[in-house]
Amino acid sequence: MAGPERESVRAVVLVAGVAAVAAAIMSVSHEISVERIAENQRQRLLQALHEVLGGTAYDNDLMRDRVFAMDIDLLGSPQPVEVYLASRDGVPVAAVFAPVAPRGFNGPISLLVGIDADGTVTGVRVTGHRETPGLGDRVEIDRSAWITGFDGRGLSDPPVSGWSVIKDGGEFDAFTGATVTPRAVVRAVRDTLIFFQQNQDGLFSQLPVTAPGGDPDAAQAAR
Repeated sequence: MAGPERESVRAVVLVAGVAAVAAAIMSVSHEISVERIAENQRQRLLQALHEVLGGTAYDNDLMRDRVFAMDIDLLGSPQPVEVYLASRDGVPVAAVFAPVAPRGFNGPISLLVGIDADGTVTGVRVTGHRETPGLGDRVEIDRSAWITGFDGRGLSDPPVSGWSVIKDGGEFDAFTGATVTPRAVVRAVRDTLIFFQQNQDGLFSQLPVTAPGGDPDAAQAAR
């Protein structure tokens, strides 16, 4: 092979090698970035779940003890929604639902609704929406304390008939110039409470049995 041809081949091989190394670096960087993003999302979700559970004491892995529920009328979505089950020493203490309020002003509003074993709301947070800035977005905890008005409430406080905004004859405040958004959220929280009341035993029965010492796998093996 003549000199110029040899140099050309060498150049092609060099370029190909550099490209392969660059591709490998990009692939590894992408995988690291995806993993980092996924872990950040997981940590944010765990923080939100902890906030929604309020002062409820639990000692299980909420991400492990996640189940799914589906009821388009009460949970607002045609798709299964996540339900995170909280327990302490193997005893169910609360559930956190991820329902949807489908009738927001600009579209569905995604929520987290915590309910303890007594049927009392431990906390509510909005996790996604497209409501009007300065009006409907006041359902966000960073915008106002309105969302904390559900804390400690249940289907007997107020009665089901009172679970609507004041304008509709209920007991919950709305926002000046933005009734649709709080109306949708109040209804979604009420309906989630109704679903929990109707399905509590079935949901909590899906928690793993915990053996002495807190090892659910050992308990499962012993069954």
